Amino acid sequence: MTVRVDRSFEVAAPPDRVWEFISEPENRARAISVVREYSVDGPEGRQATWQVELPIPLVRQTVAVETEDVTRRPPEYVKFTGRSKGLDVTGEHRIVETETGSRLENEFVVDGKLPGVEKFFKRNLDEELENLRRALERELEGSP
Repeated sequence: MTVRVDRSFEVAAPPDRVWEFISEPENRARAISVVREYSVDGPEGRQATWQVELPIPLVRQTVAVETEDVTRRPPEYVKFTGRSKGLDVTGEHRIVETETGSRLENEFVVDGKLPGVEKFFKRNLDEELENLRRALERELEGSP
């Protein structure tokens, strides 16, 4: 089973500031609650390894998810994919300029390979996107 979630939110910041945040694999990893550790890899920083800890019965250890930005169109779009033995994930982030700042349109698709993975993400993807929104807003508040 595959889980797909589309959510968007608006922030009072120009698209280039939102791009600075969302285009960094480190920022995306840090915002996800089940990512216990991560490392940014590759010469251009477009790859990251997430150590994901899912609170489901059959997964009793962290799962390494190898992610990579596969499409980048600054300052408006980034798409990444992640592969592991427990799940595959695709994330897309579109930045749309609005009258008051920007809208960040997010789409996540999770394909679980172990029982319980899809159910976990179906219940929790909204909260994970809320974590992303809060992280972006904290970043915007702390910068000029």
